[in-house]
Amino acid sequence: MKKQLTLVGAALFFCTAAVAENWPDKPIKLVVPYPAGGGVDSVARILGLQLSKILGQQIIVDNKSGASGAIGAHFVVTSPPDGYTFLLASPAEVLVSPIAGQSMPYDPNKDLVPVALAGETPLAIVAHPSVAPDGLAALLKNPAEPSRKRSYGTPGAGSTMHFAGEALKAGTGLGWLHVPYKGAAPAVNDVLGNQIDIVIVGLPPVIPHIKSGRLTALAVTSLKRSPVLPNVPAVSEFPKMEGFRFTNWMGVFAPVGTPDAAIERFGRAVEEAVKDPATSKRLLEAGVEPNGVRGAGFEKFLADERNRYQDVARRTNVKVN
Repeated sequence: MKKQLTLVGAALFFCTAAVAENWPDKPIKLVVPYPAGGGVDSVARILGLQLSKILGQQIIVDNKSGASGAIGAHFVVTSPPDGYTFLLASPAEVLVSPIAGQSMPYDPNKDLVPVALAGETPLAIVAHPSVAPDGLAALLKNPAEPSRKRSYGTPGAGSTMHFAGEALKAGTGLGWLHVPYKGAAPAVNDVLGNQIDIVIVGLPPVIPHIKSGRLTALAVTSLKRSPVLPNVPAVSEFPKMEGFRFTNWMGVFAPVGTPDAAIERFGRAVEEAVKDPATSKRLLEAGVEPNGVRGAGFEKFLADERNRYQDVARRTNVKVN
């Protein structure tokens, strides 16, 4: 038995060594669990270009949307753990939706391995120009009228944006009705078409529309104003909303069982990619602050986020419909 275990250990050692030496030797799939055109998709495509240069293999961005990101995440969980399929996740499918009570076909804590944090962006609360021409401050002066007749859209029930919206309602008395969409892109399309009053999404997909005047930015949800939109207030600036903070981050995960060598190498590649001056500039212009933390640092970040959202869930009773 001891000899067999020794042989097994040796085989695993040589297998890992082979992965470390040869990986990657074919294209790598980076799954985005949201539609093309959204914030996570934008980061994936910016990141993918530089990762391809660093790793010497094509990075294929594969959009698999639905169920607040759970469909794409489940696809990765059930993919072969060979180091050629990774997930670029938002908080929803790996942390927030389970806290909101969504039934998941996988356990993100057991079935996915944190690889690296690519970046972080505040959320933007935006409206069609005809809806709130005087900004969020005017709505907050009398939250019962006409705001109780308004609706706000998000990329999905149980998403970070849903938490932000319900926390905003709880703190201000706004009576907005939540309307979940299947991703940021369709929500943005509807607010552009004046089909819905307000949406809460990550910054990247709405920055061009804000700058062109097609959308009005009411506020951002970071503790401080975004350098991309310095004239747009943070929610935390409003009375009784001090400390209000919700951000949408993009983290890379791998299915459990992926060789450590591939996880380590891909994590280092993400860190290197977001520190590349040209890539960093593109991310910042899209409203995303590059990060690159990996390993234990990323795990601590996730633990802190989990504790914070659990606290918000207890106070606001956010639930997946």
